Amino acid sequence: MASNGGAGRKLFEYLTGKEMRQYLTSAHFWGPAVTWGIPLAAIADTQKDAQLISGKMTLALILYSSAFMRFALRVKPKNLLLFACHFTNVNAQTIQAIRFLKYHYFDESSA
Repeated sequence: MASNGGAGRKLFEYLTGKEMRQYLTSAHFWGPAVTWGIPLAAIADTQKDAQLISGKMTLALILYSSAFMRFALRVKPKNLLLFACHFTNVNAQTIQAIRFLKYHYFDESSA
């Protein structure tokens, strides 16, 4: 039991320490935190009608997020929060692209 208290105290000290405060007030944190709106919107849009999907915008967002995934791993220190955000967005946009292609090119009932 004593080790749990020590581990808990260390975690608390880390979360309330100067390093964490600096991280939480940096663009390294807030940039990706705010950018999470893009993949969350794409995930929400998977429930909407496929007729509303813009193929050009979906492709643009896949390319945009792919570039930023690479950037997130190249920047020092690596920004894994940014990488996770854009990885999620690439997957969500790929689902949207598949829905777009099915609706416009493969689904015979929409023609």
